Amino acid sequence: VQLQASGGGMVQTGGSLGLSCAASGRPFSSPAMGWFRQAPGKERELVAVISYGSSMTFYGDSVKGRFAISRDNAKRTLYLQMNSLKPEDTAVYYCAADARFDVIRSGTAASWGQGTQVTVSS
Repeated sequence: VQLQASGGGMVQTGGSLGLSCAASGRPFSSPAMGWFRQAPGKERELVAVISYGSSMTFYGDSVKGRFAISRDNAKRTLYLQMNSLKPEDTAVYYCAADARFDVIRSGTAASWGQGTQVTVSS
């Protein structure tokens, strides 16, 4: 499966931004999907994961209560709504897909998108 992330940009502290990730090609059967981020000089961080039927979600502690992950399987698109953004949310955001929810939650995935930059100014 190929993943294409979009929607990044620059926003002020406290603002909102939405990311999208379009999937194409041959998908896994009922794939879980997620968002990761990586800031300069820091390790990759799991942001959020969602199961295929959206019945299970998981959020990293740093974004809990501010970010919301969702998906539209008919459109084969994953979303991340980011609210109350902080300068520490500045990073390149990557979407990912895997056959298993727990694999993404563990911090890895079989397929990755190319990344989109999110910059939060103070």
